[in-house]
Amino acid sequence: MRVLGIDTSLRSTGVGVVEARGNRLRAVECGAVKIPAGKPLSECLVLLASGLTEVIERTNPIAVALEGVFYCKNVKTAVILGEARGVAIATCAGRGLPVYEYAPRRVKQAVVGFGAAGKEQVRKMVMTLLALKEEPQEDAGDALAVAICHLHNATRISALKPKTI
Repeated sequence: MRVLGIDTSLRSTGVGVVEARGNRLRAVECGAVKIPAGKPLSECLVLLASGLTEVIERTNPIAVALEGVFYCKNVKTAVILGEARGVAIATCAGRGLPVYEYAPRRVKQAVVGFGAAGKEQVRKMVMTLLALKEEPQEDAGDALAVAICHLHNATRISALKPKTI
């Protein structure tokens, strides 16, 4: 079972594909869809969709997991983040993949065991769970954490499974 985790932002959207075989987890791919600075928003969104499509075609996940929206003070940033999330959701759903959303606290709980864990704790635990030799880039590490969260939740009884968005 392969899951694509996405940590959405406009300039660098983290992607991480994690595969589960039995109780073993393995990182298939992690990185970021980078968008060059200075591009108009519409072009950035097209490049994001294209980059996500490439990852989906290359890795063949069966589901997608996104981290839920967090509090944002800057309204313009929140709107742009919402547009990028919309493109990510539409791109994945358009490829026939179910898309799930997890609250940041739930991701931390699933990976570290503590919902208020710091970013460094999450990153170190992702490295341990996936036996990574090198620390992933921040966005990619967050994406891997979201994918791990989904895999942990997908193994629970169906009454506790998250609903697709």
